[in-house]
Amino acid sequence: MRHLQTGALLASVLGTGLMAGLFAAFAYAVMPGLGRSSDRTLVDAMQGINKAIVNPVFMLPFMGSIPLLGLAVVLAWRGQGREALPWLIAALVLYVVAFGVTVAGNIPLNDQLDRAGDPDRIKDLAAVRADFEDKWVAWNVVRAVLHTVAFGLAAYALIVYGAHRLADGAEASRGPAPASVVQGVAGWQQPQQPVGPGPGWQPQPPQGAPQAQPGPRWEYRAAPFPGARPGAVSQT
Repeated sequence: MRHLQTGALLASVLGTGLMAGLFAAFAYAVMPGLGRSSDRTLVDAMQGINKAIVNPVFMLPFMGSIPLLGLAVVLAWRGQGREALPWLIAALVLYVVAFGVTVAGNIPLNDQLDRAGDPDRIKDLAAVRADFEDKWVAWNVVRAVLHTVAFGLAAYALIVYGAHRLADGAEASRGPAPASVVQGVAGWQQPQQPVGPGPGWQPQPPQGAPQAQPGPRWEYRAAPFPGARPGAVSQT
């Protein structure tokens, strides 16, 4: 289960990163470059890109990142790595929103540009460009930002998951405390007698040492008969 969870996280981070990089490249390089070209060049280039990009290399991470993120969320919720669950959920939500922007915003504009036909036969290329470029660029910036944030959240979730897994592995490698230490700590009791000189202190004989036997006791008694000296010492 851990290997599946790790693989799902890695694959989702890779997929979201590829999409974030692609749409960001369009935002800061491709479209600004085409914006400086002629009307025919922009229309012709975007028609060619929109047809060429529908291939397995693009579709696999674009479509597959959603189920991968969903699988990572389910595995984090059911197994280990629950600390990364909020970040994974946020990444999944943002990616779905970005996916919706592409489907509802950019793809209809691509279809509209394709229906305009061959650039050599379009009578008013400026009008076709004006009806496409600004709106497509705006939607692309929105989805690029969403994909980039989703990628950052997924990457952070992977870091959190890895950190907790390393901590669990280090704790497991140390193993449980020795039984003698645990027993000693659990069975410790406050001594009933003072452990050092002081009021009420009595020395305790070592364990196994012979117990001292009572011996003769000396005391002073009064003389029991007349003529005895006062304060005489008798042995009992």
